[in-house]
Amino acid sequence: MSAPLFHSLIQRLRSGGRWVVIDLGSAHSATIRAFAEFRCRIEIVELADGLDSLNGEIDPRRIRQRADALLPARGRELTDVVLCWDLINYLNQPALTAVMECIALRCKRGAFAHGLVYYTGKVMPERPSTFIPLDDQRIVQHVTPGRERPAPRYSPEDLARCMPRYTVERGRLLRNGMQEFLFKL
Repeated sequence: MSAPLFHSLIQRLRSGGRWVVIDLGSAHSATIRAFAEFRCRIEIVELADGLDSLNGEIDPRRIRQRADALLPARGRELTDVVLCWDLINYLNQPALTAVMECIALRCKRGAFAHGLVYYTGKVMPERPSTFIPLDDQRIVQHVTPGRERPAPRYSPEDLARCMPRYTVERGRLLRNGMQEFLFKL
């Protein structure tokens, strides 16, 4: 699929400098290869493994503790780029708020987060997809075979409520019905 906002993010990385990237998706050699041309450190989280734990908790403090434990430890180098892929769709609103707040605490001011939201379709795959950069303009979505579930169809207003530290830098409706977002801290 064409991903123009992912492309714009890659163009920013080409401007030079050292970058720290958090990839919330699954580890894949193509993603590592795509970022190998840049001077960067990439940390892969595989957040999908913790979705049930995050969504199953009702105490906001405990959700935040769980989110914090799933993410890389805060270090001296702050994060510049976060790849959320479609994981936003698989977090209920309290979990989305906790995860994105914990991520914000690991990021530089002006950092970017890239995400894909199921927007026009009423259903989505039961589990998050794996997204693989094909080149700097296109990504391939590998859907895990199986059942579907209702899509939350988060609106920009829903996302603003759940992610108050972030602003929508740009949004774009893709041909497949997903809304591609580039958020800025």
